[in-house]
Amino acid sequence: MTTRQIDRIIEMAWEDRTPFEAIEYQFGLKENDVREVMRTNLKRSSFELWRKRVKGRKTKHQKTSSANRFRSQNQKL
Repeated sequence: MTTRQIDRIIEMAWEDRTPFEAIEYQFGLKENDVREVMRTNLKRSSFELWRKRVKGRKTKHQKTSSANRFRSQNQKL
């Protein structure tokens, strides 16, 4: 993966309303793969803060989220 792709994955992972399914659709990474990207590219404290924030968050999974926000036609998902 390029640095630009990794940066985008990290950005999407930090966004509350971007589900893991969107990351999987765009980059082919499952939730565990995203976790690994975050673990290897963030400082330990930042990774732990992210995990605490994401753990159990309903909006990070499309099945449990009622979030329906605007998407640009240029977005893949």
